[in-house]
Amino acid sequence: MSPSPDDQGMRLQRSSRDPAALIPRLTEWLATQLPDEADPTLTLGSGIDSNGMSAETLTLTLTWREAGDTQIAELIARVVPAPGDFPVYENYSLPDQFDVMRIVAETSDVRVPRVRFLEPSGEVLGTPFLLMDRVDGQVPPDVMPYTFGGNWLFEADPEQQRRVQESTVETLAQLHAIPDAATTFAFLDPKQPGVTVLERNLNRARAWYEFAARDIGPSPLVERILKWLSANLPEPSTYETVLSWGDARLGNLMYRDFAPVAVLDWEMATIGPRELDVAWIVFGHRVFHAIANNFGFPGMPEFMREDEVLASYAAHSGVELGDLTWYTMFAALNYSVVFMRAGGRQIHFGEMERPEDIEVLLHHRALVEELLADLGA
Repeated sequence: MSPSPDDQGMRLQRSSRDPAALIPRLTEWLATQLPDEADPTLTLGSGIDSNGMSAETLTLTLTWREAGDTQIAELIARVVPAPGDFPVYENYSLPDQFDVMRIVAETSDVRVPRVRFLEPSGEVLGTPFLLMDRVDGQVPPDVMPYTFGGNWLFEADPEQQRRVQESTVETLAQLHAIPDAATTFAFLDPKQPGVTVLERNLNRARAWYEFAARDIGPSPLVERILKWLSANLPEPSTYETVLSWGDARLGNLMYRDFAPVAVLDWEMATIGPRELDVAWIVFGHRVFHAIANNFGFPGMPEFMREDEVLASYAAHSGVELGDLTWYTMFAALNYSVVFMRAGGRQIHFGEMERPEDIEVLLHHRALVEELLADLGA
């Protein structure tokens, strides 16, 4: 019998904090942000544990008084993990996330949740947080991956799945159409050294890998990817700099009627080539499809195919993209670091034993090895 997904450590603990204990401090802080005599109250909803692992996510109902009337808002709180809870990223910048979501909402038709409050100091809850409106919809699950079956996307008919694919690619095209991105979103330009924006993005990913390796140990496979990426960096004349969502995958989108109603999770937002997001969303599905195959499930082989995504992107953006190989390997690099941090967190919380070979944590290992072999790397 094949091991269950739980045996493989795919269910993740995100925090050692008690969410209910945060409510009094959060309520007191909100009283300083709302109008006088608002008298806010907060109710904690259920947690969100089927997607994402980078931040603690709380569902909240906020009630307050304003202009003599009772106001109610359904909110999501995104809280930076405590340092002792094995955070995914070495550095979090909630002000950047807050600002990019605000600007995207103001300058495009891309649907993002309304951001309401930002506390960047960490003085209230111990780490920074932001509050944004909660959006109703469905998200393709990460845990268990939507490619395993038993969820709305897998069980949708081919026409509905096609609508998800087309509308998702259209959303990427709309995001990339925001004008003058290099200036408007200059604050997202990676701080790492590099002559070009793509080299700076590569060096940011390299620094993230080095952060992960300090805790879990180095990965020869990841270092092969880095070596190939460094030796084959595309020339700046081959790409246009746009706003890049950074973590463009289905599990970071919320859908209603098989079309996006919210683009979520902007921790990895940057500026760079269009190809970053397009290759990322294709590769992300390939990873989940490969994991499904590993467990003996058929997966979704006809969904998010690269040729179809490229054709759809050209139709929606008017831009025909070329070879995605470098950008696919860049996505493979970042997915590797995600899996290293996820595995490290499971070891940290006692959910699994530390393996002798840390590369067993890389759920896409076979796929990456195949890609590298094709490249002769």
